[in-house]
Amino acid sequence: MFTSIDKIIRSLEFITEQVGRLVSWLVLFMVLVTFIVVVLRYVFNVGWIALQESVIYAHAMVFMLGAAFSLKHQQHVRVDVFYQRMSKKSRAWVDIFGTVAFLIPVSVFILLSSFEYVVESIELQEGSRDAGGLPFVYLLKTQILCMAALLLMQAVAEILKNSLVIMRPAPVES
Repeated sequence: MFTSIDKIIRSLEFITEQVGRLVSWLVLFMVLVTFIVVVLRYVFNVGWIALQESVIYAHAMVFMLGAAFSLKHQQHVRVDVFYQRMSKKSRAWVDIFGTVAFLIPVSVFILLSSFEYVVESIELQEGSRDAGGLPFVYLLKTQILCMAALLLMQAVAEILKNSLVIMRPAPVES
């Protein structure tokens, strides 16, 4: 039984890991493009709205698509005053409660409340309001749904991982 659950966890976390690693390259992209924007503006007195918007898009994608990756690696915000002193099983119970009571409802809310908003943007092929801006606002808004889906997927993995911690017998000490 544990091996099949482990396989499910590994499959879900593989997707989270790959998306997180891919999105992490956007940070380097943001630094390079910001440097180019600054050089163009202050050395050549040239502004390029599409280039500036690409940094904003990348920044949004790092946060939205990197959220599940942060959750997987326990890098999310947590009040650690009591948690760090708990046993592994107690921490697993707290994590399951937090995931079921907060993460899943918020992710489902984001998914449901933004669905129509994103679909309208896709149907309109929404682009930038600024002249010379990027014509892909609808792709950026689609990341909202992707974020919620990735968080839900990682939530399932977290529940399964923590359930295994609770169900597995403690090792025998000699």
